[in-house]
Amino acid sequence: MHKTLVAYFSATGNTKQVASKLSKVISGNLHEIVPKDAYTSNDLNWKDKQSRTTKEMNDKSYRPEISDQVDNMDSYDTIYLGYPIWWGVAPTIVNTFLKKYDLDGKDIITFATSASSEMGKSTEELKASAKGAHFKEGQILKKDISDEELKTFVDSLNK
Repeated sequence: MHKTLVAYFSATGNTKQVASKLSKVISGNLHEIVPKDAYTSNDLNWKDKQSRTTKEMNDKSYRPEISDQVDNMDSYDTIYLGYPIWWGVAPTIVNTFLKKYDLDGKDIITFATSASSEMGKSTEELKASAKGAHFKEGQILKKDISDEELKTFVDSLNK
């Protein structure tokens, strides 16, 4: 049986909102990627060169710790992976999540939330953290996306 997981990281709630709707539309299980140390509003201040996120995103090798795991990752064939766009890519914590598991042979479909950015190189840069996985780039999804729009998005991936 084909099992699907919707895994997501959400710092402000936008990606969580989309991931929750998506998991219902595709009848997939939902998993939040939770940082060991929660991000504060000061941490998320991208204009501050000393903020936590600025430092993390400037060091491509940095992997923030996460406080959770998917106990039955082997049982999933497809993973929809959602995240906000930070500096044109996925937050480094998404790499932490991917590196935690053997994802060889799994299909990973990325999607992101952003007020103004595109997917950028986010999918491409995640590939190194999930060797052997088959990546398919999704698209930017708005937090107020309808179920019908999500169905259209999912259907477009199968063309």
